[in-house]
Amino acid sequence: MLDGRLRRLIEPALDRLGRVLAAREIGADAVTLVGFALGLAALPAIAWHHYQAGLALILLNRLADGLDGAIARQAGLTDRGGFLDISLDFVFYATVPFAFALADPAANALPAAFLLFSFIGTGSSFLAFAIIAAKRDIATDLRGKKSFYYLGGLTEGSETILLFVLACLLPGWFPALAWGFGALCWLTTATRLVAGWQTFRQP
Repeated sequence: MLDGRLRRLIEPALDRLGRVLAAREIGADAVTLVGFALGLAALPAIAWHHYQAGLALILLNRLADGLDGAIARQAGLTDRGGFLDISLDFVFYATVPFAFALADPAANALPAAFLLFSFIGTGSSFLAFAIIAAKRDIATDLRGKKSFYYLGGLTEGSETILLFVLACLLPGWFPALAWGFGALCWLTTATRLVAGWQTFRQP
């Protein structure tokens, strides 16, 4: 829901930095991998109750996720880069709920499981729509120039990161946040299923 608006605000600055990094021959895939490593490092940080460190690593991961796209727009988008980026993004998104489950299994394990269950709905509907859209040559640039179709919804990347930020700042509230956001994810999944049903209705 917020991704398109935020993109218009931050993309100019990211593109400027992306031009600098591309000129220094820093590859988008390398930035993707470094960002993923930083995101994974949030798991032990959160699991060991170092929530501020976990928050910093989450934000660094998201910065890298923005920069790899900015570099790719300068050097040229590739299917390999798009595949690597989205695959590692989904692993990162699953990392944070699992970390909170490890931090306090008694309080957080069930809400984290529900949140991950909900992520399956949003992730599978997102990727399934993108696959069929590519097959039918359906494209959009509402979320910037991407390697494949980005279908919006109530809970997109920006809202997910806001959830992670709030959970790190208010770790005791993780169960309530996870239950609430998981429910919103299912609303997003439902709207995407309806959109796909309507869009792909004709052969």
